Amino acid sequence: MNKIAIGKRVSFEYGFAVRVDKELLGNYPVFGSNGITGYINSYKVEEPGVIIGRKGSVGKIAFSSKPFTPTDTAYYLSIKDKSKDDMQFWFYFLQLLGLEKLNSHSAVPGLSRELAYLLEVKIPEKNDQIKIANILSKFDKKIELNNRINAELEAMAKTLYDYWFVQFDFPNEDGKPYKSSGGKMVYNNILKREIPEGWEIGTISEFIASSKGGDWGKETIEGKYTMPVICVRGADINGLNGSGQIGAPKRYILDKNKEKFLLPYDLVIEISGGSPTQSTGRLLLITDEMLSRFDEPLICSNFCKAISLVNHQYAYNFKYMWDSIYDSGVLFGWEGKTSGIKNLLFESFVSKYIICMPAVELVNKFFSLAEDIHKKKQNNLKENEKIIQLRDFLLPMLMNGQVTVK
Repeated sequence: MNKIAIGKRVSFEYGFAVRVDKELLGNYPVFGSNGITGYINSYKVEEPGVIIGRKGSVGKIAFSSKPFTPTDTAYYLSIKDKSKDDMQFWFYFLQLLGLEKLNSHSAVPGLSRELAYLLEVKIPEKNDQIKIANILSKFDKKIELNNRINAELEAMAKTLYDYWFVQFDFPNEDGKPYKSSGGKMVYNNILKREIPEGWEIGTISEFIASSKGGDWGKETIEGKYTMPVICVRGADINGLNGSGQIGAPKRYILDKNKEKFLLPYDLVIEISGGSPTQSTGRLLLITDEMLSRFDEPLICSNFCKAISLVNHQYAYNFKYMWDSIYDSGVLFGWEGKTSGIKNLLFESFVSKYIICMPAVELVNKFFSLAEDIHKKKQNNLKENEKIIQLRDFLLPMLMNGQVTVK
């Protein structure tokens, strides 16, 4: 293969000014520089397509197997001669070219397509391109399948929690839904709603036994900062929960701070951060399976707080209760500001917010079901990480001919 400038084979086309109405979901994805931003009822580009981050997440590459619309923060790839080049191959190929380094140096930094066009590379024949893309896409399809399974598992757990602890249709002594089958309900003047007879009310703080502060340590070994850890930030919570990438950095802390290590059934809560449209308070439940995904112990950063519960059997109840509160926007009303940074008024919230305290035997039953669901989720995420490592190991070798496909 002879080297050729990529601008002779492909071009980066500007995306479009498009507004995504969050209330009106369509069938066609809209891609920004950082992936899908929403769905609309029309599209600008036929499938398959490659999207390249132009502003923001510069050089980030995405692929669409459906007709799509790229926004004006992204480019989309156009192949000049489809008899020579395969779109899916270019999706993988572009990931090796370091496009994120090709800064336009304008007032708003972005990807310079002119610089990208000058990159000289060796490009295999189309038949080989298709073989390479087919191999690599099999890894991605398996990852996508695992992610779909996890989404369904999480939906099952949330639905079960809602039926049992919000709608009060947990199984009665005959295995029938309690409230719907005429189970006795009692009006509570504080909650302003009916709750099952025998249930009580309390505060979130009654679940909590103790808390651990965060740590940030040092980037490298320095003096007595020699204990290697993985530091969980608020930005890593979604990734560890299975929605996105994990960027938790490796840090070094003092040996005496081992008591900050995260343990199974600890809960990490984001205390500082958020945005105008996102409150603080994102939560992460630590499990054995999650800890096994890392070679170093986990701690949380200074912008988070870790709590331990009075009884670990309440862990999944606490998680889904807290998630429900977070998703409803309640925590926006429990935030203060320090130097422009939003802070969750955690102690005040957990000691004053009144909740319905579920029956212990029901909590234990939910724990068993949710535990099994979360084990499956974490095992799928662990498998994904191994698949990604193998795919990324093979990617450059397939591209440069070190490994060939028969």
